[in-house]
Amino acid sequence: MSTTGIAAIVVSHDSEETIDDCLHRLRNAEGVVEIRVVDNDSYDATLEIVQRHALADPRLRFIANPDNPGFAVACNQGAADSSARWLAFVNPDCLVKPETLARLREHAEAHAPALLGADLVDEAGLRDAAARRHAPDFAAMLRSVAAGRLGVAVDEAAPVQAVEAVSGALMLSPRWLFERVDGFDAGYRLHAEDLDLCRRMRDVGARVLVANDVRVVHVRGVSSRSRPLFVEWHKHRGLWRYFSKFEAPRRSALVRAGVFTMIWARFPFAALRALARTQR
Repeated sequence: MSTTGIAAIVVSHDSEETIDDCLHRLRNAEGVVEIRVVDNDSYDATLEIVQRHALADPRLRFIANPDNPGFAVACNQGAADSSARWLAFVNPDCLVKPETLARLREHAEAHAPALLGADLVDEAGLRDAAARRHAPDFAAMLRSVAAGRLGVAVDEAAPVQAVEAVSGALMLSPRWLFERVDGFDAGYRLHAEDLDLCRRMRDVGARVLVANDVRVVHVRGVSSRSRPLFVEWHKHRGLWRYFSKFEAPRRSALVRAGVFTMIWARFPFAALRALARTQR
């Protein structure tokens, strides 16, 4: 087993729009010794594309789940099926450059122990606020709308910036650290599992960092456009799970009820916005 090799874990679901480009790039990425694609019951051409890459590259293996157990479960499956010392979780709509993962590994080694994210941008170069976030404080959100804005300003002078959470669209971690916290919490189906993982890594003394000097294009939402209500339901369910795990035990019954109401009162409006986006 390589002491520096990287296993790239990709979770797919109806990802035909971008996964071909994603896998081409991962196969050409420096330091990648294993690629694991875990497919969550795709109905489009995703598996055909993945099979073509697997035939061309022995580093690539795939797991075809007969249903969709969720992002966290699939990430854990991919990690368990690999053996490299470094784990890179890469969304099928993230388009890495040849040096991306190796540079993240260099930063992680220099700031160990650490979980690294990248400077995510869309195709127009607009930065993704989810790449740099505060951990949510739901009680504070009851008092102030501003507390719900989790984005952190970019420190342009810092190649590497400490934050409380990075986006699960692209994460790199040493395997031992990922295993130390027992991987992703499989109780999340979709969304907030990255906030949870970052929280638990910080709780065991690791740093959560974003590499401001490593830019990656993230073509957001490719897999979720066909099921906006499903996505929004599990996003809100994930927020409630995060609150229940980390904040609820130290809050009063009144605050817990208020947070529950705040999260689920938001759901119909978020669902309508998501549906409207699919009509554009």
